[in-house]
Amino acid sequence: MTYPRFRKVLIANRGEIARRVIRACHELGIRAVAVYSDVDERAPWVREADEAYPLHGSTAADTYLNRDKLLTIATNSNADAIHPGYGFLSENADFAAACARAGFVFIGPPPAAMRALGSKAAARAIAEHHGVPVVPGVDGLDKSDDELAAAAAAIGYPVLIKASAGGGGKGMRVVHEPAQLRDALQAARQEAQSAFGDPHVLLEKYFTEIHHVEVQVLGDLHGNLLHLYERECSVQRRHQKIIEESPAPIIGGDAARREAICAAAVHLAAAAGYSNAGTVEFIVDGAGGFYFLEMNTRLQVEHPITEAVTGIDLVNWQLRVAAGEPLPFAQSDIRPRGHAIEARVYAEDPALGFLPSIGQIALYAPPAGPGVRVDDGIESGSAVSPYYDPMLAKVIAGGQDRAEAIRKLDRALRETVVLGVTTNIPYLRAILAHPAFVAGHTSTNFLAEHLPDWSPPAEASAAEWVAAAVWEELGRTADSGVGNAGQATADGRTSYDPWATAVGWRNVGG
Repeated sequence: MTYPRFRKVLIANRGEIARRVIRACHELGIRAVAVYSDVDERAPWVREADEAYPLHGSTAADTYLNRDKLLTIATNSNADAIHPGYGFLSENADFAAACARAGFVFIGPPPAAMRALGSKAAARAIAEHHGVPVVPGVDGLDKSDDELAAAAAAIGYPVLIKASAGGGGKGMRVVHEPAQLRDALQAARQEAQSAFGDPHVLLEKYFTEIHHVEVQVLGDLHGNLLHLYERECSVQRRHQKIIEESPAPIIGGDAARREAICAAAVHLAAAAGYSNAGTVEFIVDGAGGFYFLEMNTRLQVEHPITEAVTGIDLVNWQLRVAAGEPLPFAQSDIRPRGHAIEARVYAEDPALGFLPSIGQIALYAPPAGPGVRVDDGIESGSAVSPYYDPMLAKVIAGGQDRAEAIRKLDRALRETVVLGVTTNIPYLRAILAHPAFVAGHTSTNFLAEHLPDWSPPAEASAAEWVAAAVWEELGRTADSGVGNAGQATADGRTSYDPWATAVGWRNVGG
């Protein structure tokens, strides 16, 4: 049976995920509609879309979070569906419902499933009811500070306070002793109210040595729901992932443990009537136990590594199942191969507390080569504004095993050129080179334990950067070698590596 596909999809997002969805639409013969804020007017995804419409504003609230503007543009452009990407309105059940009322398919889970699983408190209750292991803790709704203090004492310190709504580390506080609890509760509630409009918090046991493992699930509208195995995302700063990989090193070759955690994820999602792509997150301890953490009812930033090891295009299938097409494969058909690692490249300075680096990108040259993929939303001349997340690109590398994937990713990062803003590339390479990372010892404490006082190598002078850029451009067009920088390619031409002769400078902007 042939299933109809959407004619036109509006992408309610920006940056690399907007570009990613546009590509998926075009591969399926679907027209893509982009939207853009004032600062994004000249962005590459705007140019690559079939149609693009202004949101008139700069802040997130005025643009990519403005439901009325987005629905009006969807109506005026005659779109069939809306893809929310991730972040912004991607986990907003009210927006999903508004899309349906306005006659648009929301490319994501049903609003009811989003409401059931989008709240950490509600998701925890579902998990407990269906026998999925959960972290010891209590729901802070309608509980006084005295009641929560008693609960914390019963659980045992340290404890974690976290917002029930949202994510990204907002509304989170780790409390190590009773005297800190009341102030931490107040601060977490205030931050949760400011970030998500909801002061509701949970109180849970805080494990000091854990791994963050998540399971990718995918379901259609015909009752088929399966998993695409797991990813480990333990290398984090301020509860934000920066390096992700699949399969999870903490699970390794333990097939029984892998099957248990993946089965629990599918069981939880099925209990909520889930469809489309989603991720069930767990914490895993060194003793082999795992505990449900939360569910992200959307596509994840790190979805490319799952695509790399399974060969399944998640965005393609998001579009297809949302249009009513059933999944043509069963769980037994999905067999992961090799290893994949993703690094998030940010415009920020790790040596200055990850301070965002705002400005214009003078030169951007992404890496290439076998086994390397780059998802980005920038080009030379792009502006990095203070209004949005400073992630510039994701660099993904795959290999037959983890060691090969690490080598390829390091090479790709070494070859990535970003001039005009400071990036975290040297920091990412320091992580990949650390013996503990190479050994797979990547708990959530990894950065604090192994790179607490990290500082970058010496910066290049402006003259050195200009010389490097000129050398790179010459290498793209020349047809003869220069010293050790020239290497013959398979077709007999000469490929230039300006980094091969460079001394005393690094390949990221200052």
